[in-house]
Amino acid sequence: MNGTGRIPPLKLGLTGGIGSGKSTVAATLRSLGACVVDADAISRATTQAGGAAMPQIAQRFGRAFVCPDGSLDRTKMREHIFSNPSARGQLEAIIHPLVAQAIQTRVNTTTARSLVFDLPLLVESPRWRQQLDFVWVVDCAESTQIARVESRSGWSEASTRAVIDSQSLRSIRLAAADAVLFNEQLSLLELEAVVKQLADKFGL
Repeated sequence: MNGTGRIPPLKLGLTGGIGSGKSTVAATLRSLGACVVDADAISRATTQAGGAAMPQIAQRFGRAFVCPDGSLDRTKMREHIFSNPSARGQLEAIIHPLVAQAIQTRVNTTTARSLVFDLPLLVESPRWRQQLDFVWVVDCAESTQIARVESRSGWSEASTRAVIDSQSLRSIRLAAADAVLFNEQLSLLELEAVVKQLADKFGL
């Protein structure tokens, strides 16, 4: 138990490349009663109109990166980051502390038995690993990632490859895993069954 008298929840880190099916796995874990902390969703909230990150972003990058409604122009920022790699670190220096603060609030207030941290950049952020009980990686072939993202978001192959290249190497992600969910040619029901089996195995 901790100082509040309650048993701390199990902490699972969930990661995977773009188009791997990580969000589907997170949704299944949520349906099983886990509290899912979606780092991407929290990050997006900070860059919506009125979001906590927007004043700093406008100051650092200029009003050209702010949409008329006050939200971040994601397309323009994505293009800027891919052509100016140092800009990624500058943007993350603004957003990451805000995301960390929001995540800590969820950790402190949850009553769920398990906490699932949906973290696209888990492997790229070593500080996360020491805070987690175990890590799951959702994996699939790169060609499958590209096809899924094109179908889902309409991105070009070049745009998807640029995101894949900006993420950690597949081999590094797999090496960090306590369990790998290979989401290749699985139906939704089959993937959900795999998730439930692993949840039982890990006590989630």
